[in-house]
Amino acid sequence: MPWVYLLLALAALALALVSKSTVLTILALLAALVLLLFWVLGLLASRVEAGSRDASMMVDPMELRRLREQAEARRLAQADGRDASASPPAE
Repeated sequence: MPWVYLLLALAALALALVSKSTVLTILALLAALVLLLFWVLGLLASRVEAGSRDASMMVDPMELRRLREQAEARRLAQADGRDASASPPAE
């Protein structure tokens, strides 16, 4: 879609170059400038969109809490396992 703005801007610039009316030339140049601005903004928007993550892949707060609880349980289990292996064997 941004390329359409570029083509329209070039057409407006061509109109400004071949026009014999001063008012039409000024309007065509302003239109070309605005369309070039839209083209650049469209390119930037598509670049930002390409680098963004998919919203469906985000973790909701409940899932995040569940994952934290699982990680904490694993850490506690590892700590208990190290404490049991670090103590000398009972005789």
